[in-house]
Amino acid sequence: MARRFCALWLSAALALVLGGCATLSSPQREAAAAVAHAARSAEVDCQRMDACALVSPLREMASTAWKASKPNAPQHKVLILDDAPDALLARIHLIRSAQKSIDLQTYIFDEDDAAQLVLDELQAAAFRGVKIRILIDQLAALRKVETLAALTALHVNLELRVYNPVFDRARFSAPMYAVAALCCLRKLNRRMHNKVLVVDGLVGITGGRNYQDDYYDWGESFNFRDRDLLLAGPVVAEMEANFNTFWASHRSVPAERLGDVARFLHDNGPPPAPHHPYRKPERVRALLADVDNAEVLNAHFIAPALSVGRVHYVADLPIKHRSDGDTQRDDSLPLGFTSRQLMQLIRDADQEVLLQTPYLVLSESAQQLFRELHQQADAPRVRISTNSLAATDAFITYAMSYKYKRRYLRDFGFEIHEFKPFPADAPFELGATGANLPQPAPPPAASAVPGATHSRRERQLAKRRLSEDPVSEAGRPSPFASSGGLPVRLKSAGMRMGLHAKSMVIDDRIGVVGSHNFDPRGDELNTEGAVVIEDANFAQHLAASILRDMAPGNAWTIARREGTPYLSGVEFNLAKLSEKTPIFDLWPIKYATSYDYVEGPDCPPTTQPQSPFASDFRRCNQPVGDFPEVDIGLKWLGVRLFTGFGAGLAPIL
Repeated sequence: MARRFCALWLSAALALVLGGCATLSSPQREAAAAVAHAARSAEVDCQRMDACALVSPLREMASTAWKASKPNAPQHKVLILDDAPDALLARIHLIRSAQKSIDLQTYIFDEDDAAQLVLDELQAAAFRGVKIRILIDQLAALRKVETLAALTALHVNLELRVYNPVFDRARFSAPMYAVAALCCLRKLNRRMHNKVLVVDGLVGITGGRNYQDDYYDWGESFNFRDRDLLLAGPVVAEMEANFNTFWASHRSVPAERLGDVARFLHDNGPPPAPHHPYRKPERVRALLADVDNAEVLNAHFIAPALSVGRVHYVADLPIKHRSDGDTQRDDSLPLGFTSRQLMQLIRDADQEVLLQTPYLVLSESAQQLFRELHQQADAPRVRISTNSLAATDAFITYAMSYKYKRRYLRDFGFEIHEFKPFPADAPFELGATGANLPQPAPPPAASAVPGATHSRRERQLAKRRLSEDPVSEAGRPSPFASSGGLPVRLKSAGMRMGLHAKSMVIDDRIGVVGSHNFDPRGDELNTEGAVVIEDANFAQHLAASILRDMAPGNAWTIARREGTPYLSGVEFNLAKLSEKTPIFDLWPIKYATSYDYVEGPDCPPTTQPQSPFASDFRRCNQPVGDFPEVDIGLKWLGVRLFTGFGAGLAPIL
């Protein structure tokens, strides 16, 4: 009876939230798609064979690498894109240099300045004669149905597909999202998290960045510390082949054939080409001024590029999202291929695993791997760079990491360094954003819970972002996105940063950069991709970048809390027992806390990450509490609640 009632309730909810969106008949939908196809322009602004492409030193670098490569001795050029404005500049430059094709695959494509700039450049390339294919995951496939409809009708050279659409729609509202979480959680949870840009099959970019201001230091109050790789050489063909597999998948649906886009086209006809005025046009002009600046391009992209040999692109396929009733199921293809490859690299480590992830929540298989690694007679050192609560964009995920700090330190031997929201030294140009330096936050408005409210500007930004896009920037769907996707309130105000880079270095000889967060979602639900480079020079450059984020000025170190005299053993056992319970983990004193390096006569300035296991660790490192910089409020309370009762959510975090 209860099951029947739930089914009836869900049916009613579906009918309510979908409303008129599902009323288009098949002939009407075909007619709407035909409207889009008929409206597509076939005019080309350039008649030259090179599509009037920008002359590019990056293309020349790629051509040289391709020509020098042999089947058994590939040659590549690789550039670590740490600097966020450079990551955007490289993308715009490559789009303008395209002569034949551009393939873009992403999880988030917003409609703010950075995303609009990329969209403008893609449209211009289509009119030059370049074939454009855009593949976006449904949960963040642009903000407006009108924009999607306009792109489907823009030009014969531009195609747009949406991956794994729930309810046969490109976009859905928060109520639809809630219903989807109840009725269709399996499909809702299976997301395409890969990020790839391939130009002419010659040059590619992959890593952690989406298309949104926050990934390019253009955010107003929060920006991500992220990382991409620019690659030139044969590995780009592997990236393109993987993209082609996703593009051909039955889960990648032409946007004009989705219910809401088709409805818009049916009712309104094709809208004009999408372009919204830039919020800050001056920074767009400044970036575009460098697109063909030979001096800038050489200094930022050509000179620092590294020569390497063999490079592998390991990536999941859409088959990872197979289901029991899937007619395209193929058991010969690996499930969780990217995770398996990364775990094998860790398993083979001899000396050190250096891992950077924004969300330190491990799957059961990953926990078992690190437990076995730590139990070896000559166990490799494991150092972790991750977010603090003050820096993260996903406080619920942090709550699970906080719950297992004892396990991470004692059972796995992790040396954990949590990124500060206001790092002293980071690859970030504060002046370019026009943002303010950190300063004490103004007192919050009257509230029943101190610190429970954000500033009026923060609330406006949050409302604009979260009401339109029910997906956390954590790269995962979440029924708690309206609260979990906004950083916690801090004691200081100003431009803050959070880690979003996903990278790993093994034994200073293998480097990995990709989209995989090394979390349960990446292992079991999302499709992911990563570049693996076996080259000591590259690995050491990557390690230096990660270690910079772990320096005392940029990160707090997690270490064992000093116990209360005579009660430390009791406290430890109670905390351990509480941690093991999936619910009611309510013991208030946790095993570990955060420490900050304090300079003094015996503690000179240093950029070296501090090991919590060093015998003299406490000589220069002082405890600063479990959640330094965080203002006590509802988000803080939420962390404690999810730590106590949310262990069951770990597999989808």
